[in-house]
Amino acid sequence: MTQPSDGVRRISALSLLVTLGIVFGDIGTSPLYVMKAITGVNPDFDTDYIVGAVSCVIWTLTLQTTLKYVLIALRADNKGEGGILALYSLLRRQPARRLYIVAAIGAATLIADGVITPAVTVTSAIEGVTALSASVPVVPIVLLVITGIFLMQQAGTGRIGRFFGPFMLLWFLMLGILGGIALCHHPAILKAFNPWYAIKLLTHYPGWFLVLGAVFLCTTGAEALYSDLGHCGRMNISLSWIFVKLTLILNYLGQGAWLIAHRGMPELTAVNPFYAIMPSGFVPVGIIMSTGAAIIASQALLSGSFTLFSEAINLDFWPRLRIKYPSTSKGQLYIPAVNWCLLAGCLCTVLIFRSSSHMEAAYGLAITVTMLMTTVLLTLYLRHKGVARWICASFAIFFAAVEGIFFAANLTKFVHGGWFTIIIAGIVCAVMMIWYNAIRTRASFIEYEKTADRTGLISAIKADKEIPYFASNVIYFSRSADTSLIESKLLYSIVNKSPKRADHYWLIHIDHVDAPDTLEYKVDILVPDTIYFVTMRLGFRVDPKVSVYLRQIVEDLVAEGALDLTSNYPSLHRNGIPGDFKFMILHRIFSPSSTCGKRATTLMRLHGWLRHLGIGDAEAMGLDTSSVIYETAPLIINRAPARRITRRQ
Repeated sequence: MTQPSDGVRRISALSLLVTLGIVFGDIGTSPLYVMKAITGVNPDFDTDYIVGAVSCVIWTLTLQTTLKYVLIALRADNKGEGGILALYSLLRRQPARRLYIVAAIGAATLIADGVITPAVTVTSAIEGVTALSASVPVVPIVLLVITGIFLMQQAGTGRIGRFFGPFMLLWFLMLGILGGIALCHHPAILKAFNPWYAIKLLTHYPGWFLVLGAVFLCTTGAEALYSDLGHCGRMNISLSWIFVKLTLILNYLGQGAWLIAHRGMPELTAVNPFYAIMPSGFVPVGIIMSTGAAIIASQALLSGSFTLFSEAINLDFWPRLRIKYPSTSKGQLYIPAVNWCLLAGCLCTVLIFRSSSHMEAAYGLAITVTMLMTTVLLTLYLRHKGVARWICASFAIFFAAVEGIFFAANLTKFVHGGWFTIIIAGIVCAVMMIWYNAIRTRASFIEYEKTADRTGLISAIKADKEIPYFASNVIYFSRSADTSLIESKLLYSIVNKSPKRADHYWLIHIDHVDAPDTLEYKVDILVPDTIYFVTMRLGFRVDPKVSVYLRQIVEDLVAEGALDLTSNYPSLHRNGIPGDFKFMILHRIFSPSSTCGKRATTLMRLHGWLRHLGIGDAEAMGLDTSSVIYETAPLIINRAPARRITRRQ
């Protein structure tokens, strides 16, 4: 397994504090609802039930979060970046051709989890006010808080983000201290560290499937932890996790001890043990802290969702969307369309389920699928890096079994709310797979000619004064990565459709590479002072601002003496005025009458509908729209022999 490409990031108190604020919001707010969900499965619990359930939580955090994600997955980085799509980008050129399906399913279910997590976390926090007054309207407050979280995204979180770390430090200290104090209610709860009690619960309690569905909620933030690798680095996350895990376990133990001491209380099912272990005078502070932690957890998930969609776009899983950068901080991006869709999903979640106990029924099912897909990709990655087959097989069998059991347990939630996240994940996954296959099908229909056979004709057009002057510089986007090949439709635009005389012809090929932050270019001069072939290599997290990058490339060529940018109009040339640039964008139109198979026809039609989800090519590539010209061309030319019309005598 490889180390992050940027090495082990510098460890300091500040970096660890920042990691607390960025990485652990989701998993750090799980004590708000896990024990409440566990007691909801069996309201008539006894001591063995609680000890066994807490033991399940401890060993789930140890095996699933610590072993799989902290010790193994964090080492599977792509130039320091983590997450399921970053992992997929390392493997997508491997012989296994269907890996994109695994990646699409994993990413879609992770997005579905991002819809429900803010709803269940904020609702669980706000419900604490019912301990002070049962008449407080929880749902309107939750809707207001969630709306505020999403509205905040437009301005970025750079300034308030500096407070996340100190706040989460106080949050985890509060969890640990309150849990440690609550141990006095039943110190024997410490037996939960013995895995035998977890095994005993799972083998003796008839509803163990339902228990596991509730226990799994303690580790739902593990996938988000892996996705945040690029923000903080492996060592910062690993060291911070030691402290975070300790405080989480203390809090779970404290809640378990309190539940055992108060079992049999008639009103126990209506009590959240998270707030019950607090001194009565501390509850208002606890509610404020819980709400703040829920907001931070939601913010982290939103940032992760924006990053995930950005990666999906550059890996051809999604139509291009408008991306904004509210600050210069790494990872700070904002996608309006994603933000408002997630807001709508969160509000619908609150309005449909109304309470956190009902939301818990919808929570967990989708993320188990993400974890299973990550296990598949991690296994292939380990084998790709030369790890022994028996180790890879052991890893796959063990975690597939663990996550498979959790998945089966969470399937019991389907009719009670799991259907909601599965529907969301299904829609997102369908779009991803359709778009991915449509892009590749369209690419298969593009025809190429040898560049060398056409450079002479293009040079002749440049020299032909009878052809109207089109522009000083004409820029086309080429799908060919090979300088020796040029698209037939592109040549048709220059030569046939309307001959375009220019001083310079630019062919730009954008290569989205597997490394996340690559930003480099190469220039091949096919005909000196006439035809330039530019290859831009952009990482899957780099915004394709083509106009900006081309300007920088032109400046380099001018400085090297490889390009004279001065306009050839005599009046402008005498005054050293540079020539103009015009971007040509070819729209390849698919006709249903084209001679292609049913599958290709269906994909092309679906592509035509789905492209309306995204933005236009010019905006997607960051072009100056005032200098963009669109031309249409047929995607496929029918070659089937048509019936010959006969001349009437």
